[in-house]
Amino acid sequence: MSMVQRYRAGMPQLSYTGLSENWLLKECGHRHWEALAAHADRAQPDFHDDNGGRSYAAFTAIRLQTRGLDAIAENDTFDIHSTLCRTGAVRHFSTHRIVHGETEIAELSMSSAFVTRGDARSNRSVARAALASLPGAVEPMPERALRMIEMSKRLRAEDHHALPELAPANGDPIEFLPCPNSDFNGADFLYFASFQAFVDRAEWQWRRFDEPPVITSRSLFYYGNVDVGDALSVRAIGHAENEHGIRHWTEVRRKSDGMKIADVTTDKRWRRR
Repeated sequence: MSMVQRYRAGMPQLSYTGLSENWLLKECGHRHWEALAAHADRAQPDFHDDNGGRSYAAFTAIRLQTRGLDAIAENDTFDIHSTLCRTGAVRHFSTHRIVHGETEIAELSMSSAFVTRGDARSNRSVARAALASLPGAVEPMPERALRMIEMSKRLRAEDHHALPELAPANGDPIEFLPCPNSDFNGADFLYFASFQAFVDRAEWQWRRFDEPPVITSRSLFYYGNVDVGDALSVRAIGHAENEHGIRHWTEVRRKSDGMKIADVTTDKRWRRR
């Protein structure tokens, strides 16, 4: 199934470096959620597992590729073209193309799986849900989704050969205490878009650029979540910098037990003057 929606860039959609990556993740995440309801022929995205428990689509992998979100300025109009397909019993994959005029400036790929909590409001008890009544035929996994799964496995296993161009990073980890009023969503999960925000904040702590670079690609792979009150540690695993821009691989760990809950790879280019 597919959907198209037009937007006008205002302050919620914009950041210092153009179209806000964080806003884009949130908006496309919402479109993915709405598309799941439409795909299941439901008026609203309200899903329950086979035991009657509330179930949500948790993102497992996200890949953003862009020619430059700085192409969008205040009051510019742009369209988001979204498609979604079912790729497993409780898995779905969506693609969101951001088009400005006649030019596609970005593409966002998002893979999700339905999950449920074993214990009420405990994000450490989250497990894959069973939804036998979920409608829609299962389609073959798109090639880009298969590549995302393979990279996720390699990074989670800390396979440094997955990103051989990066040198080991020796900087100190940055710790964050996620705020329930801004970093968690209405389902009481640490919001998937907050991971991107924490990585960018850590990057800014490690390196105060005279001119902040612009995102060209980002991959986020999710393995777990945290409860309110649990802190995070963001650590750089590898990095590179040259005349074109910067690259880094960071991991996010839960402080309470040290579990790795995400890997994030980032590519940015120096901003055009």
